[in-house]
Amino acid sequence: QVQLVESGGGLVQPGGSLRLSCATSGSIFSSNAMGWYRQAPGKKRELVAGSTRGGTTLYADSVKGRFTISRDNAKNTAYLQMNSLKPEDTAVYYCYTGPEGITTPRYWGQGTQVTVSS
Repeated sequence: QVQLVESGGGLVQPGGSLRLSCATSGSIFSSNAMGWYRQAPGKKRELVAGSTRGGTTLYADSVKGRFTISRDNAKNTAYLQMNSLKPEDTAVYYCYTGPEGITTPRYWGQGTQVTVSS
């Protein structure tokens, strides 16, 4: 059973920054892809950013230039640095991992709330 432990998130003012972390217990075979989806109230879950062990990354258009995903493969941990946050970034952020590509998550974290508000 692959487990993911998320940390970070919280309340921040518009223009502020937050960093999310996600550690997985999965092997290198089960955690090729890691990243985050998010879901705002009344909206579908959407991909925010993902990366592969080989270094390929993918970002939602809405976060390009503001969010950066990185990984420490030795620690099986991914990070999402979120800068210039906007109220529309408010959502529950779900970390994921999986053995395949960025857009095919298999295992999920419990989710962490990010609220951007003044």
